[in-house]
Amino acid sequence: MKNSRERILTTHVGSLPRPAELLELFQPNPRDKGSDSQANANLIRNAVAEIVHKQAQIGLDIIDDGEFGKPGFITYVSERLGGFEPGEPKGSPWAGSREAKSFPEFYEQAARSAGSPTTAATQTQMVCTGPIKYKGQKQLQRDIENLKIALNGVHVEEVFMPAISPSNIEDWQKNKYYKTGDEFLFAIADAMHEEYRAIVDAGFLVQIDDPRLITYYLLNPNATIEDCRKWAEVHVEAINHALRGIPEDRVRFHTCYSINMGPRVHDMELKDVVDIILKIHAGAYSFEAANPRHEHEWQVWQTVKLPEGKILIPGVITQSSVVVEHPELVAQRILRYAKIVGRGNVIAGADCGFSSFAGSTEIHPTIVWAKLKSLVDGARLATKQLWR
Repeated sequence: MKNSRERILTTHVGSLPRPAELLELFQPNPRDKGSDSQANANLIRNAVAEIVHKQAQIGLDIIDDGEFGKPGFITYVSERLGGFEPGEPKGSPWAGSREAKSFPEFYEQAARSAGSPTTAATQTQMVCTGPIKYKGQKQLQRDIENLKIALNGVHVEEVFMPAISPSNIEDWQKNKYYKTGDEFLFAIADAMHEEYRAIVDAGFLVQIDDPRLITYYLLNPNATIEDCRKWAEVHVEAINHALRGIPEDRVRFHTCYSINMGPRVHDMELKDVVDIILKIHAGAYSFEAANPRHEHEWQVWQTVKLPEGKILIPGVITQSSVVVEHPELVAQRILRYAKIVGRGNVIAGADCGFSSFAGSTEIHPTIVWAKLKSLVDGARLATKQLWR
């Protein structure tokens, strides 16, 4: 994994706005069902090539495929894991959360708004009825090959591919087969190991997406901070089990709070979980640091020692606002971290993905690209100050 040796490198979290024709493909009943037809395969391949070139042209250093081969950063596993059958529709993940209880009027209104996080995530919940096995080799290899083809003639520093964590799958799906929750969790980890390993073997960094690690507190109003820490310890063990045998310097870990446009007064604080996050066998840690609920948490790193050889990827632009950050503000955010952990140990990133589910309309694509340009421009300003 490259670090910022000569300048501040830039990246993002993974999901990028999909073109209209690709969104049509991910509708529940598209005219030409599935992504297996040649026409649909060509559509995805061309869209990946376009988004790869666009990231490189804007100046991003560490890029991905925009997650264009997936309908959502979690839901894609429904077709990649065996042992599951369709169950009942899964309702809003925020119903009953600390936020929904504190701001019921806001979340009731949001649930009626197209493209809101409360509606975009509503999908059929899969139910585990047998041994879990990985069966997504075809889809995974398609995504890998599309990304490799797209990279021809493109110069970037590095390439990553996101994959969902065991804990989010555990939450998204339902268990009716395994005797205990831990058996279910570690069976998922065993299966997802194949996906993580294949991504790294293909020459890419694997990014483990795990918003649930810190949203568990938000979504479980009766749980204390200590309850959540004990829960997180077990789930970090599952992540590390899934990453067994994979070099840490080929792994990025991302966690976030999932809410985009919302009050966000009940997010778990970084200081309450940072030590557990650092137990994950990863070379870099990506987290929210730009939205107004968490920007102050750069101070946490004044008292927490970053392990030798590790990299921080703080969000210096956010998906939780349509305001485009000024490059000078982006540079200031980068400088805070660089002065604490060292310039070489900081890569400038984003708080979260900008289109985690296909069709999310909270932030218009033109604003997304304006934010990413500010990210690149801000990193250049920070570089001038850090390497002068």
